[in-house]
Amino acid sequence: MMQKTPIAILISGRGSNMRALIEACERPDYPARIVLVLSNRPDAAGLEVARAAGLQTIAIDHKSFGKDREAHERKVDAAIRASGAEIVCLAGYMRVLTPFLVNTWEGRMLNIHPSLLPAFPGLHTHEAAIAAGVKEHGCTVHLVTSGVDEGPVLGQAKIAVQSDDTPDRLASRVLEQEHQLYPAVLADFINAQ
Repeated sequence: MMQKTPIAILISGRGSNMRALIEACERPDYPARIVLVLSNRPDAAGLEVARAAGLQTIAIDHKSFGKDREAHERKVDAAIRASGAEIVCLAGYMRVLTPFLVNTWEGRMLNIHPSLLPAFPGLHTHEAAIAAGVKEHGCTVHLVTSGVDEGPVLGQAKIAVQSDDTPDRLASRVLEQEHQLYPAVLADFINAQ
């Protein structure tokens, strides 16, 4: 039986990338196991998906902390540590992190972003890619650093932008790539440790 690295997944919404990681972690030869799924939104649909998969879940509502982002992150960090996770995977976690959480998990926190970074950091990447007229678009898994979507790139997947693409159609095709890329890059990251 292989030793699997414990990971925590942070989500804010439906958790489609979380689902891809759950499926990967169910394989006996995959090097990670999920010990916690945490959301900043108690109504996140992904929490129910995680519960249905038998995973430990917790919601720590950022709204109850007002503008004190670090106080919220200290609770998040405490929950991650209590779970025994060694790596944190952001999967649609829609919060800009403070230096507290970034520095605490430096080198051990991954994020997936729907563009070929450094192009189009932040939100509305598919609209931006179409507006810019780029020929290629895709997704990136990177280490989280203090700059938004600026951390070292661990892997990317590319697709051709088609002349009739809409932001929704492009997003759907990129999401398919995300679901393959994130589990593959996480496995490579763990195996390289």
